[in-house]
Amino acid sequence: MDKLKKALSGDDGDEEQGIVTQFSDATKLSWETRIKGFIICFVLGVVLSILATALLFMKNGLVIFAVLYTFGNVLALASTCFLMGPLNQLKKMFAKTRIIATILVLVMFVLTLVCAFALKKGAALAILCCVLQFLALTWYSLSYIPYARDAAKKCFSACLD
Repeated sequence: MDKLKKALSGDDGDEEQGIVTQFSDATKLSWETRIKGFIICFVLGVVLSILATALLFMKNGLVIFAVLYTFGNVLALASTCFLMGPLNQLKKMFAKTRIIATILVLVMFVLTLVCAFALKKGAALAILCCVLQFLALTWYSLSYIPYARDAAKKCFSACLD
């Protein structure tokens, strides 16, 4: 537990205090409660995404899949609010290095739900949006790992050559 606290409280360059210190000052939740909230929210998000896949072949399964998959991803993404706090999470999401990735993820969430609900024959488009949503979330997640997006670009360009 202490190792996780230390990893999350590292200096982010533009912050005076670590993430854990800032969040501890802003909330009355104990560290154990925050970890439990993160785990519950993240696991619930993953379970919804897996359930979506299981329900894919039911009647209206494509729509159900798109909706549950999107809500699962939203829950999994929101789970980190327990660790760093909602304001800090939003600051990091809209930081200069990942604002485009964040906007793409949010647009794909909305487009997936629009295709699932609003379009009469939108099931195929909803599946396409889910694939694009997965790619956008992957790109967003890579933005938190130093040099990961550069490595992914090089790997992808090497595959194309």
